[in-house]
Amino acid sequence: MQSVDLGRQLDSGADAATGGELRDVARIWRNWRRAGVTPVSGTAIKTQLVANGLSHPLFVVAPRGDVSRIFIVEKTGRVRIVKWGTLLPTPFLDLSAKVSTGSEQGLLGLAFHPGYASNGRFFVDYTDPAGNTVVSQFRVSATADVVDALSESVILQVTQPYANHNGGDVVFGPDGYLYIGMGDGGSAGDPQGNGQNGNVLLGKLLRIDVDSAAPYAIPASNPFVGVANFRGEIWALGLRNPWRYSFDRQSGDLYIGDVGQDRYEEVDYQPYPNAGGQNYGWNIVEGNGHCYKPAAGCDQTGLTLPVLDYDHSQGCAITGGYVYRGCALPDLRGTYFYADFCSAFIRTFQIVSGVPTNLKDRTVDLAPGGGLSIRSIASFGEDARGELYICDLAGEVYKTIPAP
Repeated sequence: MQSVDLGRQLDSGADAATGGELRDVARIWRNWRRAGVTPVSGTAIKTQLVANGLSHPLFVVAPRGDVSRIFIVEKTGRVRIVKWGTLLPTPFLDLSAKVSTGSEQGLLGLAFHPGYASNGRFFVDYTDPAGNTVVSQFRVSATADVVDALSESVILQVTQPYANHNGGDVVFGPDGYLYIGMGDGGSAGDPQGNGQNGNVLLGKLLRIDVDSAAPYAIPASNPFVGVANFRGEIWALGLRNPWRYSFDRQSGDLYIGDVGQDRYEEVDYQPYPNAGGQNYGWNIVEGNGHCYKPAAGCDQTGLTLPVLDYDHSQGCAITGGYVYRGCALPDLRGTYFYADFCSAFIRTFQIVSGVPTNLKDRTVDLAPGGGLSIRSIASFGEDARGELYICDLAGEVYKTIPAP
């Protein structure tokens, strides 16, 4: 995975400890990524409408190095392209006939392989007609804006006992492995005890190697390889519904927005490098050590508690976001954005020595105005330059830009 680590260094500009040749390449990469972008000092921000009329947009992503396009995931089964600011009429991918869309089901995640520019591979997470999770690989066709519809190769399937808490986020980490977020299987309160059961993949963050074997290999460095009563794919456990998580594209640090049960929402954090194996506590606790089962006196030994939580007087379902590493707003670099689906607030903080600091509410700043509103924040997203996007489930995608 040396080439992937090198790519992470180049994307972040973290080249101080490398040789002169790598420093030159990193400088060229940074300058190219920021070409045509005018940085604006300060932290004043607003939103700009990028696309509307979409069918329940859930995610925005772009392949590494592709500054011309963003790809928008629609819950109902399609992936749409905005190319040079224009929404293309033909979907990049259409899985509508294969996707169940009730409750929290649908086409839920998309990740481009780090080498997409040369290999054309990408991965999606969706629920099939039976409601079960499918993670599949596709390849782009000879036409860059359309997928080869016959190229699907199923990587992983997981039976879902209920229609909610499917997770669905798929993300390539700084180590080059594919991470898969799995909810606890649904209903309420984790009735099957999946979050703490190492024999099942539900309620976990998984890490697999999609390059060394078909359909995948389990990295030897995964924390539970060879451990009795644990699946080797498991990277972390004790998650209720890690709907959206992300890696800071500069530091590699991991942020997980884990959706809570009755009382608390949380952000879990792990600095890079990270050996995995964390137990984030569900369903023993929710939020920052608040006992759930049992309701009092729960044993919290060995649990990794969140860096931030908030109670349900403020919202009811966290939408995890990203650490901003874009070009347009240099004074906001290192700032983590997150939101709540129910109350539609947008907030930020920065991690300093493992502690969230400089907590701010950005809701008013990012309200689009002009008769538009951001009501149901399903996801954030990044383009190739690291600029930040917001998906409103009602059908719009907005971009965060400098305010006057």
